[in-house]
Amino acid sequence: MSKEQVAPETKGVTVKLLATVDLGPEIEGMAGRQLRMRMVTIEPGGVFGPIHDHKDRPGTVYILQGTITDHRNGIATDYGPGVGWPEDRNTKHWLENRGTIPAVEISVDIVVQE
Repeated sequence: MSKEQVAPETKGVTVKLLATVDLGPEIEGMAGRQLRMRMVTIEPGGVFGPIHDHKDRPGTVYILQGTITDHRNGIATDYGPGVGWPEDRNTKHWLENRGTIPAVEISVDIVVQE
């Protein structure tokens, strides 16, 4: 197994729930699902792990500040402010902040209601 496929546990991450929408009344067939928007802050040296997938939980991410390194398929890609990426059913990854300032992202996804 390559180093890229082993992710450390989550550390240095703060998640703030910004908004949710119950999708059941909005879209037929979406009962029990919600659209969720969160602000995720990853401190320098922080990790959003372990490796996880987005099967049954599609979403998008947009970087507000700092740089987030996205590890997927053995490739590490850096994303900075003003850039985003999709997280579809084929996404299997983990994230880290290799920078010197907090990295802040807005994450929007569809999840099963808790």
